[in-house]
Order: sequence, then structure tokens, then C-alpha cells
Amino acid sequence: MISTKEFKPAMAKSSDDDDYDDIGALDANARSHSLEVLFDPAIQVAKRRKSSMVASHYVITNLCFVHEMLEAQRLGNIAHAQKLVDPVAAQCVDGFIDERAAEEGASRILTKKQLSDMALGVRELSKHLGSLRMKLPRNNLRILVVAKTQDKENIVHHRELLEWLLTEFDDFIIYIEDILEENATIDIKGLVAKSAGFGDRIRYWTPQFCTKHPHLFDLVISLGGDGTVLYTSWLFQKIVPPVISFSLGSLGFLTKFDFGDFKNILRDAHNVGITVSLRMRFECTVMRANHKDRNRDICHEICEREDEEPTHTPEKSFTVLNELVVDRGPNATLSSTELFGDDEHLTSVQADGICIATPTGSTAYSLAAGGSLSHPDNPVMLVSPICAHSLSFRPIILPDSMVIRVAVPYDARTTAWASFDGKERIELHQGDYVTIAASRYPFAFIQSKPHQGDWFDSLSRTLQWNSRTARQKAFDTESPEKN
Repeated sequence: MISTKEFKPAMAKSSDDDDYDDIGALDANARSHSLEVLFDPAIQVAKRRKSSMVASHYVITNLCFVHEMLEAQRLGNIAHAQKLVDPVAAQCVDGFIDERAAEEGASRILTKKQLSDMALGVRELSKHLGSLRMKLPRNNLRILVVAKTQDKENIVHHRELLEWLLTEFDDFIIYIEDILEENATIDIKGLVAKSAGFGDRIRYWTPQFCTKHPHLFDLVISLGGDGTVLYTSWLFQKIVPPVISFSLGSLGFLTKFDFGDFKNILRDAHNVGITVSLRMRFECTVMRANHKDRNRDICHEICEREDEEPTHTPEKSFTVLNELVVDRGPNATLSSTELFGDDEHLTSVQADGICIATPTGSTAYSLAAGGSLSHPDNPVMLVSPICAHSLSFRPIILPDSMVIRVAVPYDARTTAWASFDGKERIELHQGDYVTIAASRYPFAFIQSKPHQGDWFDSLSRTLQWNSRTARQKAFDTESPEKN
């Protein structure tokens, strides 16, 4: 039997059109309906075989807000509020105490147990959501539309979708990108001329607005290919609203729905509900060396951390859905980096680069670099060298409870370059490194089919996985006629 759970609106409808000033502060109730993993340090999770867990008949204190809501619903309890706090790091990590990171609950400063439990919590929650129909708000639904604004054909479809949403649902509020306000193809003025009420329900977003107010949106509609989905993930570096992706691009491994049937799909999503799958993302942080002495040892600084003086300072942090790539950039020679897992030196990397991918990213750059295909539910991090100098350097698969570091030695001949889902490119100088850890902000995909079948359909549809032109011919077992 499929049960239902209603998403509460992220925010009540504002009395005026200026959301930029009115929605900055979110109360605890609004935050409790977000796909965000938080911890209670007082909870001691008992040791158990994580692969053989079963549903219990008593209330479980969960590590994820949405998971807690589903448990309350399953047990028939009145929704209960439980105060959860972020972990406070009381230890020196990477040569310094990062108080800001501790306040934000950055993954790189979590203990091994906390990181493992967080990843487990996301997977358990994803299994729950994969068997549920979750109801969207009935009224005042706030929808964000993300599309390729440089593609004229895409904008034509954008206009068709926008007009239908405004006509079909008389209280939906639709957010479109601000650069489309004066676009002649989408013709907002002509659309408003058809109905005066449309003008009050069309609003505009910027990347900064999405980053600052992710709780505002109840649903995100992506129009395009896989690149548009990745851009949507990039817009929401922390909390991600449920994303429904329509295929309009050249590659559609992450686009689950055909735009030609968008009316029926969106009606069903509103009336019947949605099935959500959570995809693990990586939190990647660039660490800058405080000293540039070529005689310093990067392995000693990362593995030992005995210096009282801070050795590195965090500069930027990015959340990625597919992969982090550290490569040689414009340099003509191989890059030289060091690979670390937790506090252990794994190997030296002499190659064009190295790709650290999520299971979702296993079908992208990682696959081209020789990495394995991995189901999104696998608790793994895929490490694939790019044109390695050593033929024995094969791709490896590591647990998602590990914190990976890719460092440029102090005595390296050249710098390296890091890219994050192909959106940002940062130079890593000698002594710098980047950390990669499982993020506590998963990406919420709306599925078109039950959780398991969706991924395998995408393999066959987009990659032609194990496709054959003809089956092997069977033996002719008929016995010859006797004379």
C-alpha cells in the first residue's frame, strides 16, 4: 500500500512582491521540512550490520529531518518536533580549528563515525522516499523553472510551459530567470496582456537568490539535458528542492521525463504525488597553504598534523553532483599530486589528472576515464586516474565515509587545476590541496519509475548498455528423419 506525505509550503505567500527582503529569516518549522541531514551529538548509535537493518516498531531518533517526519507518519504519531543540532568540532583538523566550518557542519570536520552515519542516513531516507508518494502543497505552489536561456527552441518550450502552468493552476507562483524578463521569444508582456493576474504570479530568480533562499521553492522544473540538471544542482549548494527534469537536450541520463507529455506528468505530480530519490553529493573544499617553503612535506602536514601553527586555510567550498577533477590544466607536462584517504597517504599520482566521482557521476567523466558504472545507491566514491603514467594505476572504489584529499606537493614542478562539475576552475599552487567528502545536502530527484528500474532504463536508453543487434542463435535440436 502506498502512503502519502504532504510537503508543507516552504514559505507562506508574501503579502507583497518583494521576496528578497521578507524571506531571509526561516523559522525552525520551515527548516524541518528540508532535505538536510543534521546530527545530534548526544546520540550514540549502536553497532549493527548496516546491510541487514529492518524497520522497527518503535520511534527512532533519526539523523535526518525528513526521515524523522516519515517515521512519525508510519507510526501514526502526531508530528513531533525534535531539537537537532549541528556537530561541534572540538578537534584540530587540517592543522587548525575551523570554527566557521564547525558552525556550518562542514563534512570535512566530521568524525569518521559521524560521516558514516550521515551517509547511511541519506541512503535509508532514499529507500523510504522511493516507496512513497509525497504530496506537493495544494495551494500557492512555488515553482522554479531552469532552462537553457541561450537556446531559442528551449525558450519556446519554456513559454509553452509557463503559459500552461499559469492557466491550469490559478494560484501557482512561477519563478523564471531574470534575463528572460525582456526576452522577445518568451514575451512576458504579451503573456500578461492575456490575463492581468499573470503579472502577479510571474517572478524572477537569480543564482544569488537561489543560493540565499532555497527553502522558498516547493518544486524545480529543469528543461534541457544533463547539463541543465547539473546547473540546477550548482544553483542550490545546500538545500535542494525536489527537481523534475524534462529532456530537451542532446544527452538525457539525468532527465527522466519527456517534455511532450509534460501536462499529464505535472497534473499527476500535483494530484497524485511524487516519488523522490536522493542522490549523494560531494562537499569539496579548497585549502590554501599558509607557507610556500619548497622544503616542507605535504604528507607530514596532512597525515601527522602535529604543528601548533595552522598549515592551511580553507578558501572556497563547492557541492558537486557528478565529480571533482584535478588535472594539469594548461600545463604541457604531467601533473604531480598526492592522494590521501582520511589520514593515510594512498599513492602519488603522476597523470594528466584524477577524477573523484559520485555514483551519479559514474556515467559521466569517470566513465570516459575508465571508471566503473555504479548504481546511485552504492555507498562509494570512484577514483579514476586520467592518462596515468603508470599502467598499473587502475581505477579504485572507496567508501563514502572516507575524506579524500588531493594535494600538490611543495616541490612540484607545476601547479594543478581543480574543476567542480565543470562549472568552476581553480588553480592549486604548490602546497595547496582539496578535500572531498560526502555532503549532508543530497540532491532530490523526482523519479519516473520505481527507484531501481529508473537507473537501468537510463543505462539502456542513453548509453546503449550491452545492446546487441541480434541474439545468439539457438541450436537446432530436431533429430534428423530416419530413412
